[in-house]
Amino acid sequence: MELRMGSPAPAIKVENWLRGEPLTNFRPGKVYLVEFWATWCGPCVDAMPHLIELQEKYEGSGFEAVGVAACEQGPTADEARTNVDAWLTEKFPNLNYRIGFDYIGEMNKLWMDPSSSIGIPTSFVVDRDGHIAFIGHPAELDDVLPKVLNGSWRSSYEAKAADAKRIAHN
Repeated sequence: MELRMGSPAPAIKVENWLRGEPLTNFRPGKVYLVEFWATWCGPCVDAMPHLIELQEKYEGSGFEAVGVAACEQGPTADEARTNVDAWLTEKFPNLNYRIGFDYIGEMNKLWMDPSSSIGIPTSFVVDRDGHIAFIGHPAELDDVLPKVLNGSWRSSYEAKAADAKRIAHN
């Protein structure tokens, strides 16, 4: 199955939630940012303060950021999870969004692979109707999120151009 802008958002299937309450499904009427990242990825780490800011800025608008640590290494899932948890505590003690941990790669199978996304960080924005509104780099979120939140993104030129650009590169 191909995952692109306009597709229904896949399920969230992580083994553990390291921060925040478990998220079992996307609630209608809310906008979600699902961010794939890893502790060893410099650009991912650099994007985290911005995600904290976005969560603060848009929380009252029905927005929620969700980080997915889906590319962590370790001899066992328990060791990798413990390492990520300790890393989060040290580097981002005031983290204000959920973090899911997926050692077995289920989220990659559901999200990254079907969207032909090969690098991290990768951001998926899920609109209020539960569809993928945007797939791309977190640096683009400042332009995208306000339009998804106010409902103007789906029919915008920018949305069509972003989708066409992704298709051309894949």
